[in-house]
Amino acid sequence: MALSYKARRRWSLVILLLGMPAYVVAVVTVLNLLGRPPFVVELLVYVLLGLLWAIPFRFVFRGIGKPDPDAEAGEGDKSP
Repeated sequence: MALSYKARRRWSLVILLLGMPAYVVAVVTVLNLLGRPPFVVELLVYVLLGLLWAIPFRFVFRGIGKPDPDAEAGEGDKSP
């Protein structure tokens, strides 16, 4: 079952406002528990994990910045 446009907008907000900060805290905590690696390795890990988090959520974020495709043509863009 595909998510509606409004549901995808809501889930994208939840992911960005709650999930992303939790992910960042978890990654930093795990790296600090393992001991600080050299700067270049640490930078590489942060860059890779910074890109990796978005892969499972691609379907949620796809098309969020565009107008609602289900809205009637006469309504115009009523996005907040």
